[in-house]
Amino acid sequence: MLKNYLKTALRNLWKNKGFSAINIFGLAIGVATCLVILLYVVDELSYDTYNLKAKNIYRIDEQIQFGDNHYDGAEAPALMGPVFAKSFPQIVQYTRLRQRGGLTIKRGSEKFREEKVVYADSTLFNVFTLPFIDGDPKTALKNPRSLVITTTIAEKYFNTAKAVGKILDVNDQTYKITGVIKDIPQQSHFNFDFFVPLIEDTNGNDDNWLSNNFQTYLVLQPSTDIANLTAKFNGEFEKYVAPILKSVINLDINDFKKGGGYIKVSLMPLTKIHLYSNKQDELGINGNIEYVYIFSAIAIFILLIACVNFMNLSTARSANRAKEVGVRKVLGSLRKNLIGQFLTESLLISLISFVVAVGLTFLMIPFFNQLAQKQISGLALFSPVMLVTIIALMVVVGLLAGSYPAFFLSSFQPIEVLKGKLSRGFKGSVLRNALVVFQFAISIMLIVGTAVIYNQLNYIQHKDIGFTKDQILVIKNTYALNNQQKAFRNDLMQMPGVKSSTFTGFLPVNGWRNNDAIFTSTDLDIKKAISAQQWEVDENYISTLQMTMKQGRNFSTQFLSDSNAVILNEAAAKFLGAESPINKKLYRVDNIKSKKLITYNIIGVVKNFNFTTLKEEVTPLALYLHQNYGSMAVRLHSQDIPGLLSQIKSKWHVLVPSQALSYSFMDEDFNKQYEAEQRTGKISITFSVLAILIACLGLFGLVTYAAEQRIKEIGIRKVLGANIPNIINMLSKDFIKLVLVAIVIATPVAWWVMSKWLQDFAYRIQISWWIFLIAGAIAMFIALATVSVQAVKAALRNPVRSLRTE
Repeated sequence: MLKNYLKTALRNLWKNKGFSAINIFGLAIGVATCLVILLYVVDELSYDTYNLKAKNIYRIDEQIQFGDNHYDGAEAPALMGPVFAKSFPQIVQYTRLRQRGGLTIKRGSEKFREEKVVYADSTLFNVFTLPFIDGDPKTALKNPRSLVITTTIAEKYFNTAKAVGKILDVNDQTYKITGVIKDIPQQSHFNFDFFVPLIEDTNGNDDNWLSNNFQTYLVLQPSTDIANLTAKFNGEFEKYVAPILKSVINLDINDFKKGGGYIKVSLMPLTKIHLYSNKQDELGINGNIEYVYIFSAIAIFILLIACVNFMNLSTARSANRAKEVGVRKVLGSLRKNLIGQFLTESLLISLISFVVAVGLTFLMIPFFNQLAQKQISGLALFSPVMLVTIIALMVVVGLLAGSYPAFFLSSFQPIEVLKGKLSRGFKGSVLRNALVVFQFAISIMLIVGTAVIYNQLNYIQHKDIGFTKDQILVIKNTYALNNQQKAFRNDLMQMPGVKSSTFTGFLPVNGWRNNDAIFTSTDLDIKKAISAQQWEVDENYISTLQMTMKQGRNFSTQFLSDSNAVILNEAAAKFLGAESPINKKLYRVDNIKSKKLITYNIIGVVKNFNFTTLKEEVTPLALYLHQNYGSMAVRLHSQDIPGLLSQIKSKWHVLVPSQALSYSFMDEDFNKQYEAEQRTGKISITFSVLAILIACLGLFGLVTYAAEQRIKEIGIRKVLGANIPNIINMLSKDFIKLVLVAIVIATPVAWWVMSKWLQDFAYRIQISWWIFLIAGAIAMFIALATVSVQAVKAALRNPVRSLRTE
């Protein structure tokens, strides 16, 4: 019986080559899209799972509420890891990481700048699974002036992975290679090439429990009650924080809590960092679980649209197969045999479609990797889990897509069929109409989503962020100039293409951060304190970044008193309450142990500028006049940027021959903050086009079905004088109604989904009505274009042939 089913199925497929090709291709596109997204989801969910202890590794995060300011960071105080490890038996091991900038490597006359550098405890390899190619993980990070590097770096500098014992010239000092590890998998929330012993960091034993600079990871006992341990952590943490608050600002910890303030820690599971953590001071750019949900939903919807097409295209051929069903039933075929026949055809098409889909997936993956900045391999499709998933999906899709045609076609009554009648007409199929509405509702939602993402990103690009980021060259690690910073600046200012420059480590987008308290009275009353960013800048900072002074004046070297002056942003000035804070005094604790205070005079208020992403509101910030040579921002005004860069590099090389110039452009750094959203927008556009393409195939099938159902009616109308536009209108109006219903259904759903997405941004667009109008118009135009092609074909058909056909 099965052999007969297959033979008949192959004969039908071959007989209707065009129909079969459209059916197979439409289903294959949907399945291929689903497989690509499935690989993406698997990749996103697999982050950090390569670690053997992944299920028991947690990162200590810290949250601070100080007045109206909130800090939610991925760092902890220096001593928290080692102290807690001694106090809590639940902690098996701990390790800390800290970023402190890049390294300059010298090899012969060549110099290389390496940025993927981190300082780490010697216990690093007891926590994370970082296999050694060469060296001893127990001792690799125990001695100063030692380095552990990845295989890629070893090959780059020594042409071999066996590099232990070799020497590297790092920042004009010699370092010994004590370990070579395999390259860290891409599915890791951090990815470094150089590991420097943390004993090289002078802040490694900093006893200030209010200073957060270290990513701290713990390996916990498998049976640990995380909620209970977190509560104990906070109790222990409070013992160290309370004396500091009392001694420095004379504030009792209980009064601090009553005022709504808190300083607490939490534990973040390692395997959730990538998708669930977007805190300050992350070690890399993390993903977002929302995008995993969104793309998973899109995959399911596109696959369902493809299945709907299969149903529609199969029922569209019902007029051609009706007599076959009638004759089979008259000759004794049971309905279950007919259902078996049609399901066999469906499964055969599904099998062929999946084979084609696997091929399409391999073609789509490079394009998708480029869009999503991934390194997904098509070979992942052949893993045991994926193969089982694909086979199961193939059977389910085959049965799901073929179920309606099988039960629908097998339900024809032989007498009515042989008389030329079908069991139901187009208008009578509520299910089929619902499927069309479903297809276009999904397509409209994808169009709206793409439009909203595009407009939000465009808004970010053009929003007034309080400073001008274009043509700002950021030169990093200018500490390397030693005492020649001013000479370097003077040389640059002589160049025609350089407009202005400023030295500071604190820059919007990619600079350092330093949050601390400033007080409005000498009694250090917490209720009169402002938790604000404390930035050290020079007198050229505001003019170089083209910020706007709202009140008062900028720093000036002509005023010696400016060494104790401060400029606030509008957010900080708002806390003072008065209309003008100019000449008011602020107080800052210079040394926690001595409780020495520095008095500052407010000389100006600068317009708020976004120094973090637009997902966060502008928080209080204070600028102080102080020489900080961490980096340099140079405003350029030249049509020949490459030529100007060459001149700057030459000047740098004269002063710092041992170190390569490390630089970036501020506008590019700004855009990198929104790479995830930009990628989402591009991927959404691609999926929208695919969804619309597949939906059009389904609509084409329905028009074909409607035209075949009404072939005699069309012939009679033409004989009675109906013209082509009349016929097109007759065939189109039912579909246009369905698209209108889809627009009505999709609009509120799309508005709700995109409103939720926009809530991630503190500064965002309002979703305009015209977005839904355009999305609906696009869907309507596509539907009309698709319907018109088949409607014109039906209208041009010779009415004599139509009426003669039985």
